[in-house]
Amino acid sequence: MEQKLRVGILGATGMVGQRFISLLENHPWFEVVVVAASPRSAGKTYEEAVGGRWKMTTPMPEAVKKLIVMNVNEVEKVASEVDFVFSAVDMSKDEIRSIEEAYAKTETPVVSNNSAHRWTPDVPMVIPEINPEHFEVIESQKKRLGTKRGFIAVKPNCSIQSYAPALSVWMEFEPYEVVATTYQAISGAGKTFKDWPEMVENVIPYIGGEEEKSEKEPLRIWGKVENGQIVPASEPKITCQCIRVPVLNGHTAAAFVKFRKKPTKEQLIEKLENYRGLPQELNLPSAPKQFIQYMQDDNRPQVQLDVDYENGMGVSIGRIREDSIYDFKFVGLSHNTVRGAAGGAVLCAETLKAKGYISAKN
Repeated sequence: MEQKLRVGILGATGMVGQRFISLLENHPWFEVVVVAASPRSAGKTYEEAVGGRWKMTTPMPEAVKKLIVMNVNEVEKVASEVDFVFSAVDMSKDEIRSIEEAYAKTETPVVSNNSAHRWTPDVPMVIPEINPEHFEVIESQKKRLGTKRGFIAVKPNCSIQSYAPALSVWMEFEPYEVVATTYQAISGAGKTFKDWPEMVENVIPYIGGEEEKSEKEPLRIWGKVENGQIVPASEPKITCQCIRVPVLNGHTAAAFVKFRKKPTKEQLIEKLENYRGLPQELNLPSAPKQFIQYMQDDNRPQVQLDVDYENGMGVSIGRIREDSIYDFKFVGLSHNTVRGAAGGAVLCAETLKAKGYISAKN
């Protein structure tokens, strides 16, 4: 078997960093060899640096416990030990943009969970089942950065994964107007109920920056590559409300859609059930066998029953029905820290490796 690629995780001690470490345990292609975090964690073992803040339900993998945490700001030093990095750093957007570019310029590909580069025109923002062709802009980005193999690729916001995949599959029916409300889990804020007791039996009707991301990011995913940049689509127009609910993992969406070419309910369901993207065709290690499942029960999908569908990498859709004002309405559910965060980034990295963008540094 070929040697596994050496992976570094930037921001390894936070919740998304921990999720990366959990998902990459025993990965067939990738091996975590470097964990990097803020200077206050540097020099400690990973186990010491995380201390009592391990937030996953599975135990910390033995392979990372004794790794010495490196200073994420020592870019050359970290980059010299890895083939590519996942970025989950907790910094200001300007700092994130700067540090991710610095890593890329060391010829180290960066697959980022952060939002800082989602609107950089030559940085692909990809859900691999939907718009893997956007990885083409990497060649233009490399020219701008002056690199041969270093680049940045990002995955989109966790909130859109519960409804954008369904809309993507239905594009031939020309959806042009969407109203969506997302009911978002507390792990999306990097919290557990232990950290955030005021969320127990509570709903907060505001999540900073989330509504703008939820309305705009799908349009970038549906955009076209033109002159080495992503040009966002102009439709469907989306208006969104984002609400924090007392759920640990799993973002639910309730969406209403108007179509120019009105489909039947049966057509909508058939499209969901038969959809296969590039990760399914390539049989990538983290790819769900069935990207989207349709649930016939009126009371599904439910977080407690369905959030871990396809190991958290699948999307569950239910309650498609005709609407008195819009054409159709439906409910979607996705795992926000697996498909919506670290798992989505791992699948991006697998796609990039399969397409030849990520390889060993020699």
